[in-house]
Amino acid sequence: MDISGIKPNLNENKSQFSRVTGGATNIIPINDLREVNASKYTEAERDLRCKLAALYRLVDRFGWGHIIYNHITVKMSQDKEQFLINPFGLMYSEVTASSLVKVDLAGNTLDPGSTQLGCNKAGYMIHSAIHEGRPEIQCVIHLHSGPGAAVSAMSCGLLPISQEALIVGGVSYHNYRGIVVDEEEKQELIKDLGPTNKVMILRNHGLVALGSTIEEAFHYLFNLVRACEVQVQALSCGIANLLQVPLDVCGQVQNVVEKGGGGVSSCKIWGVGDLEFEALMRMLDNQGYNTGYPYKGMKLLQPLEETRT
Repeated sequence: MDISGIKPNLNENKSQFSRVTGGATNIIPINDLREVNASKYTEAERDLRCKLAALYRLVDRFGWGHIIYNHITVKMSQDKEQFLINPFGLMYSEVTASSLVKVDLAGNTLDPGSTQLGCNKAGYMIHSAIHEGRPEIQCVIHLHSGPGAAVSAMSCGLLPISQEALIVGGVSYHNYRGIVVDEEEKQELIKDLGPTNKVMILRNHGLVALGSTIEEAFHYLFNLVRACEVQVQALSCGIANLLQVPLDVCGQVQNVVEKGGGGVSSCKIWGVGDLEFEALMRMLDNQGYNTGYPYKGMKLLQPLEETRT
């Protein structure tokens, strides 16, 4: 296929405060750092802010949002216990690179971003527990998606009945004890999560997906949500009629997936979730979202240099 004429459809001039009117959607740009004093951020932080804000938009686009609730956090670097989180009060469709709040492990605000909304400390408890207990984890996503919440209320947990359920690998479970607000439960939560699993089901509550990168976290989230959707639909025929995949096959799927989608014939080294996430960023950019994503793949499909801050 000739792709020489393909260019991203970017539009930096959309108003940050525009809304859906008259049947036409005016898009809030993700990379809005030109509208603030972006010089106070390093290039690495600017890229991270754009990438996390884009992740919030993806969650919204897939219909997994919960009005202004739930959170996604990202660790700034391995040597700093500083994190980015959404300002409490914005919907996921409104989150931008400049609006993200920088907090420490205790949820104290280090940089309020471009709003005056601040951070929901109670909502940050789950994230701070995981970041503290699993320091290798960069990104933590917590959702209350309908099918995920439904599976969280099933005593059987997530069943190995779909390829997506096998892709997520080991699943951890944490029993519901009310809203997570105390240090004691934080310790129980990280104990239940364990040292290696990348997904966790909070009983009678929702889903958690983790990753050593933002791309990896979204990979586990997407497959976890899809596995829950399949299970909710399949249970209509009764659990006794479901075919569960043998354990040895589960292991084979995991081994293949850990090679970046089964491996690619390319000189590039692709991590888990990289290819899928980059494709989704192209989708957003071609629709005018201006993600600011630092593409590794096809140069013809990446944003023009002048759109980067």
